[in-house]
Amino acid sequence: MPKPLYEAKQGSPLAVDEAVYGPIAGETAGRKLSTEFVVPIRSGRAWTVRAGQVCRLVLVEGPQVVDLNLWNRDNPREKFWASRTKQLHGAHMRVGDRFWSVLPFQRPMATVTADTVNYGFDEDGAGCHDLLGTRCDPHIHKLLTGEELDVCCHSNLVRAVAPYHLGEYDVHDVLNVFQVTGLTKERNQYFVKPCPGKKGDYFEFFAEIDLLCAISTCPHGDMSVPIWGPNATDPLKVCRPLGVEVYDLDPALLKKWKSPPVSDYAGMHGLRFA
Repeated sequence: MPKPLYEAKQGSPLAVDEAVYGPIAGETAGRKLSTEFVVPIRSGRAWTVRAGQVCRLVLVEGPQVVDLNLWNRDNPREKFWASRTKQLHGAHMRVGDRFWSVLPFQRPMATVTADTVNYGFDEDGAGCHDLLGTRCDPHIHKLLTGEELDVCCHSNLVRAVAPYHLGEYDVHDVLNVFQVTGLTKERNQYFVKPCPGKKGDYFEFFAEIDLLCAISTCPHGDMSVPIWGPNATDPLKVCRPLGVEVYDLDPALLKKWKSPPVSDYAGMHGLRFA
């Protein structure tokens, strides 16, 4: 069998230090709730998370797919790089995986600390918390159906970040939290299965830097009904809200943790100046 292209060496930032992140994830009794809100169905919201805090996305009523974007709060040019994250860790994010930022920054923005769905991989090779695909958007809807539609994750994210002076060009490829996906055996085409999450399930990440986060509660809900083609069904009945919780940690848990620096590459890409 082929080996992964990128393999973590001892001490590599691809692999988390369990001595540091084990207590951050596991010692929850000392956490203090800092922020809590619910995002209604088919909508979006943005919020900030400070470095050293934990953010939890909660299925408050049942299964629901959520599209997540991350930016450096103080410099939104640094944003989540879904493609590189997929290369470094895998097509579906799991506990211990990290959200990597785009070039030239390329550092961990956040680290996954908990996932109660714990889907693994099924008989079709599908996994949960998807990096294979991206957000639904009004442009593809118009291309496939000829219809104008603003009820899409891309549009929800655009509206969510507008108060932070960001726009459509700042919205980027997402992590599809709670979404099960894979590739068909025949042609390696993208497929989606119903969300396996239950009421009370959550996905959690630790902020490595100060973050601006934005989510869309996907207008396709829990992906349990067909949304394209001749059998397409209005998914409104399978749409549910999503809870967001942000926690302060016991400062003692952060004594060995340091916010990661940006890439220190300084080679000028081989350019020479007189």
